[in-house]
Amino acid sequence: MNPNKALWEKGDFTQIAAFMRESGEAVVRSLRIAPPLRVLDLGCGDGTTAVPLAAWGAEVVGIDIARNLVAAGKKRASEAGLDRLKFQEGDACNLQGVDEYSFDLTLSVFGAMFAPRPIDVAREMVRVTKPGGRIVMGNWIPNDPTFVSQLLKMSSAFTPPPPEDFVSPMTWGMDTHIIERFGQAGVPKENISMTKDTYHFISSDKSPAYFIESLRRFYGPTMNAFEAAEQAGKAEELHSQLLALAKTENKSANGGTSIPATFMRVIVNL
Repeated sequence: MNPNKALWEKGDFTQIAAFMRESGEAVVRSLRIAPPLRVLDLGCGDGTTAVPLAAWGAEVVGIDIARNLVAAGKKRASEAGLDRLKFQEGDACNLQGVDEYSFDLTLSVFGAMFAPRPIDVAREMVRVTKPGGRIVMGNWIPNDPTFVSQLLKMSSAFTPPPPEDFVSPMTWGMDTHIIERFGQAGVPKENISMTKDTYHFISSDKSPAYFIESLRRFYGPTMNAFEAAEQAGKAEELHSQLLALAKTENKSANGGTSIPATFMRVIVNL
């Protein structure tokens, strides 16, 4: 199996997405969409941004590499009565069956950044977006002091080194790499803008400890880190580090979870 597919079909990311709903809706509001609009949500998961996009009146296609998340997205769309929202399985590196110039907006929030061939991802996003349209990405930033960057950094310290040809997904949070990748897809530098923004993991009734336990049980990268840590007899060390991080970053005062994390918002105008 494709290693990237195996990673995201591992566990159950819907359990993590439950902490991301409010911020997903906030991202969609910030896009200021005006239907009629055809949108591709790439690396859509179970619809954290695809569902609110469709609820606002856009025609949305959500594509994800994980079959279980596509199935979960279809269930959410059906339950919400969103007949203009379709989910399908696909690879951000090679969007087979998706015609060029199909979408007014291509969106990927912490999705396509994890695909293994970033140059191909940039080219595919440009290919399927209409001239005059835009691409919007939300990408985590390497070495940022806030939660997600530190979570991934701590986890990587417990896992074996990646293959020699591995390209870190965190490079999608670096301006030089963003400009280079879209440049190779034919986009001039002046058509690319980047700004730092903040995403929140929110639950009014779930504690940071519950959140970390959910990551341990359901989030592929963290699951892999704990499996490696257990083999080395260091699982409790990893757990202590992640729990301390979550408690330090948590802004909720009522026992719930409200953890902010900085990300890079990328806008490409075509």
